[in-house]
Amino acid sequence: MIINIRVDYKLTDIQTMESVYTDLKELFNKFKDRFVITEYVEISTCNRHEFYIHSDAFGIEDIIDSNSVNDNLIIETGEDSVFHLFRLSSSLESMIVGEDQILGQIKDSKKKAEKEGHLGKVLDTLFTKAIHVGQEVRQKTNINKGHISMGSAAVDLAEENLGDLQDKIVLIVGAGKMGSLVAKALAEKSLKAIVVANRTYYSATKLAKELGGNAIFFDDLYQYLPISDVIISATGSPHTLIDKKRIIDATNKIKEDIGKDYSNHKTVIIDIANPRDVSEDVKDIGVKLFNIDDLRGIAERTKLERKKEVEEAEKIIDYEFDLLKNSFKLMEVDNILADLRSSMEEIRQRESEKAIVKLADVDGSVKIIDNLTNSIVNKIFFDISKNIKQAARNGDEDLIRAAEIFFLKENQ
Repeated sequence: MIINIRVDYKLTDIQTMESVYTDLKELFNKFKDRFVITEYVEISTCNRHEFYIHSDAFGIEDIIDSNSVNDNLIIETGEDSVFHLFRLSSSLESMIVGEDQILGQIKDSKKKAEKEGHLGKVLDTLFTKAIHVGQEVRQKTNINKGHISMGSAAVDLAEENLGDLQDKIVLIVGAGKMGSLVAKALAEKSLKAIVVANRTYYSATKLAKELGGNAIFFDDLYQYLPISDVIISATGSPHTLIDKKRIIDATNKIKEDIGKDYSNHKTVIIDIANPRDVSEDVKDIGVKLFNIDDLRGIAERTKLERKKEVEEAEKIIDYEFDLLKNSFKLMEVDNILADLRSSMEEIRQRESEKAIVKLADVDGSVKIIDNLTNSIVNKIFFDISKNIKQAARNGDEDLIRAAEIFFLKENQ
């Protein structure tokens, strides 16, 4: 059984998502504690936290049906979970439909699971197919035309509140993947100054160079918090980085150092990090603060604009899903055939040994008997294997189950 447990932006706001993540981990750990789970992949982005699990453990359905950890958690199994992953890799489940970042995040999640040793045959097949689906959708539709991203949506939001960003000072906090998306969207604007702050100064320098801006050490952030017109924060920090006190202290320090008072300076902060980088209390000092939830309006407009492309993407997903079902059927049959081949081999060896005892080893009779029995098993197994695989391709579940019972159960 393939199981998906998740929390995402569709059911919760950013604040709830942060708190529900604890319950999500609790449910996942409950699965791990009670059942043998060797295959799982975790996907974590600014808009979602998900686990994909594969397990055939008896009783796992009961814990799914009885889940009452949190109403904001989504649990899907079987085909529903597979469809969700395909839609996710195709960016149909993204807040900004058509964004490309999610495909890279899924690839990274798969690699991480493989490196840590919990990517088995089933999830490897599933995620390989999901990545292929995402690539097919992007190649055969215009779903990602214009390269809309969370970063560009953040810049659009800034313009909605400040007008043209020309001659504005913009501070980017965080030089990771999300910060880079913001930077790409800002590169087209005629900015007065763009400043990049990051805990790793090398990363800040690299991104600032691409933009023709300046990099600063994270400890020097206070120099730009009071004077920036737009601050876009997108770090991976587990705790708050900017709050009212930090801005007030920075404003006072600048006043002391150069005699300029920025206490009435109008600043827009867009926090697209999860967990959030900026505390809500900055609103107390006149800062306009926005977070991921505030991007929903832009997201809805993008979704409407790409309605036709979404329909085309869904056709590709349906087609690829049917192909995957056939792959899984053949995978299941391969396991049955492996057991069947092993069972036949045991019978062959046992019967050969009986015959050998009765015969003297004259003129290589032992080798002749061994070759004979091996040839008989191979010939019988060839036809059985071919017929069962054809049954799998035709979707004949009854015949597959019958083969499993007739050839394996009675001989075990």
